[in-house]
Amino acid sequence: MTDATDAKLAAQYEAYPYPKRDPREEAKRLIVGSPGHLREIDHWVFGATRSVGTPLRALIAGGGTGDATIMLAQQMARANRPGSVTWLDRSTGALRVAQERASVRGLTNIVWEQRSLLDLPGSGLGPFDYIDCCGVLHHLPDPAAGLRALTSVLAPGGGIGLMVYAPHGRTGVYMLQDALRLLAPEDEAPPARIETARRVLRHLPETAWFRFNRNFQDHISGGDAGVFDLLLNPRDRAYTVPQLAALLATAGLEATAWMEPLRYDPLPLLPDPRLRARAEALDPTARAALAEALAGNMCVHVLYCRRTTEPVTRADPRNPEAIPVGREMPGPEMPRFLQPDGTLPLLMDGLRMPVRLPALAPAILSLADGTNSVGTIAATLEARGTPPATFARAWPETFHALEHANRLLLVPPG
Repeated sequence: MTDATDAKLAAQYEAYPYPKRDPREEAKRLIVGSPGHLREIDHWVFGATRSVGTPLRALIAGGGTGDATIMLAQQMARANRPGSVTWLDRSTGALRVAQERASVRGLTNIVWEQRSLLDLPGSGLGPFDYIDCCGVLHHLPDPAAGLRALTSVLAPGGGIGLMVYAPHGRTGVYMLQDALRLLAPEDEAPPARIETARRVLRHLPETAWFRFNRNFQDHISGGDAGVFDLLLNPRDRAYTVPQLAALLATAGLEATAWMEPLRYDPLPLLPDPRLRARAEALDPTARAALAEALAGNMCVHVLYCRRTTEPVTRADPRNPEAIPVGREMPGPEMPRFLQPDGTLPLLMDGLRMPVRLPALAPAILSLADGTNSVGTIAATLEARGTPPATFARAWPETFHALEHANRLLLVPPG
């Protein structure tokens, strides 16, 4: 399942490990994102029903220089969660960077496998409860075969986190790739091609669509690896929502959540009641496709998926034993960002998506510290004078609005 283009791709990532990372910076910060965030896996893949005491066997397929591997391994280590994270990639250069990053952090829960994800069937690896494949499928000769390879080592009840390119938010990228195939042909040495690309970027006509697009920064902050990956990559394909849903179906998978769910909801983009009614009549995939087409700013799609025969069972946020937790920002910090009209302002790649919350939300969030249960929050507010019926109305509204924005999730059972 390799071809001449795939050989060029392998050589690219060997010469320019991606993304560009300095292991020394691990002492300063942890890079986090989606997919592969532990709280997202707990919530969106396992519905916050899988015990934290059950070992998590994770695979990062196409691990690159280690962003997802380091993030998940560090989060598991901090939470004292049993299990391991397997890094898998074929690049020696990327392996070296990823291992140096893990060494700086003193992580011991990572397994290193230098091979292609296409070798997974019959490899003896796995099964894995969670598989992360970020920015890989769209470079493969046969993305469907790659997805089937991942599914072959997915444990029963497990899930996959994916990121692939999306077309509308990459407007201008493919035009510039076409231009650079003429000005920086693939038979030239990579350093010369990168120099040509940088020259072209300095002199782009003011009408070039690439100049207007602010949805990506690799050509600005990603070094030579970023320029090469974005503009000189020998093969990348972008998927619309329907195309990606069809790709999932070839492997017997379906999305459990698009990240963030709010971005894939067209209703906030349609204040006109007649248009909203038409959008509400669409099936979930069509609604997500509508949001993608209306917003126009999605340069990637991030989603979690499971086998269609194994739909996720979700914990009930109204259960008094349920424990809400902020994905990254703790609940008690959220109220200070609320606007006078009761909305939480969110900016998603330049698109303003305010989240409207009930009047009791600040009081609820001030207690949602990741340890207090819903029952404890309700009892505390009742002691302060909030009638139980008022909390019973406000809590589901608060939770679902912030869950929809991927800001407030549920803690899995101990």
